[in-house]
Amino acid sequence: MSKVIKLKKGFDINLAGKAEKKIADSAQPETFAYKPDSFQGILRPKVMVEVGDNVKAGTPILFDKKNPKVKHVAPVSGEIVDIKRGEKRKLLEIVILADKEIEFEQFTPQENIDTMTREEVLDNLLKGGTWVNLVQRPFGAIADPEETPKSIFISGFDTHPLAADPNMLFKGEDNKYFAAGIEVLKKLTPGSVNLGLPADDDVPSIFTNCKGVEVTKFSGPHPAGNVGVQIHHVDPISKGDVVWTVNPFGVLQIGKFFLNGKYDSSKVVAIAGSEVKNPQYYKTYTGASIKNMVDGNISSDHVRYIAGNVLTGSRIDADGHIGYFDDLVTVIPEGDHYELFGWILPTTNKLSFQRAFGLLSFLNPNKEFVVDTNTKGEPRAFVQTGVFEKVLPMDILPTYLLKAIMAEDYDDMEALGIYEVIEEDLALCEFVDVSKHDIQAIVRDGLDLIKYS
Repeated sequence: MSKVIKLKKGFDINLAGKAEKKIADSAQPETFAYKPDSFQGILRPKVMVEVGDNVKAGTPILFDKKNPKVKHVAPVSGEIVDIKRGEKRKLLEIVILADKEIEFEQFTPQENIDTMTREEVLDNLLKGGTWVNLVQRPFGAIADPEETPKSIFISGFDTHPLAADPNMLFKGEDNKYFAAGIEVLKKLTPGSVNLGLPADDDVPSIFTNCKGVEVTKFSGPHPAGNVGVQIHHVDPISKGDVVWTVNPFGVLQIGKFFLNGKYDSSKVVAIAGSEVKNPQYYKTYTGASIKNMVDGNISSDHVRYIAGNVLTGSRIDADGHIGYFDDLVTVIPEGDHYELFGWILPTTNKLSFQRAFGLLSFLNPNKEFVVDTNTKGEPRAFVQTGVFEKVLPMDILPTYLLKAIMAEDYDDMEALGIYEVIEEDLALCEFVDVSKHDIQAIVRDGLDLIKYS
């Protein structure tokens, strides 16, 4: 019998435009991009290819000079057509014009994972490009292969706004690949491999038929699906501890690599949001351009395209590319307008955690809201309201932690739990913040201060 943890703190942001449970019949995008910004901690990227080079899926294209063992590989085969750089020549994207038929680098399949040593597993993960699926807590960067985690965590569900349904993301996937991925992960830690599942919802069979994992079920509002919240309630992180996390797609990709000897980045992506005419799912590959998915499918010209969800996603163009970990593209109205007395007028159409601002909306808790990008004000003095503590289901005092970060007080940051969080864990605090602070950026500043001091 699985343990069930009931979380009461949090807030579900119920937005209009949920993806219909069907996969669209659409042509594959022409271009795919590898975006280093998908990963934390890549400080000195070294590009291994040039414009005009031809690559296969699984060909190394990038590594970090600080950690050269970890190779980043091409998600598809084709020609390198652009290496985009920003200010101070910061690497933004490596763009690939994809072949019609994907070709793969060939690696040696490993059918007997249970007989492999940890060193053999590490070597295969590193040379095959699948290592980057492993994220290390604290700090949220790519896992260090020189470290040994006390445990590994997988969240099997997502509670972010408009999150893609895992039953659609993994529809048709063979259970053996997820099981193989679990076997690989078990080789990497002396502790347990933990899987978090929702307490009430149906879950994909790849989870229910999986053996060798410690299953914990969670109920409650967002951020119940955040892996950081699940770690906090199952195996908390203290100073000196190392925990690795990996999402279900990463487990599948690792399993496919070991069993088939191929780097397979095929995935399902949801296009959702109030401005999408036909919100639905698309089969594609990591780093896909969204151009084919949104052309003729958007109800307005003045919109914001977000790779990911509205809380933690990143802005992209209408022909932009999704990031490595993205399985959702959200399209909402642009909010570059001024609303006179908008915060004080009673209405049923405003979404707010504060009943004083959105009182009438609470009369219909199942209502789906249309939101835009307007922040309804500019940054101001840090107003201490106690609201952060109501949306973070962790034994952490977020207000005091944020103030400790802003004061660069290392001792207080450690005492107040900075090792247990990354940006996504406090994203909901940013949404409810009446002071309009960029809380996720503050959290990252604190993590960098601790890591690089």
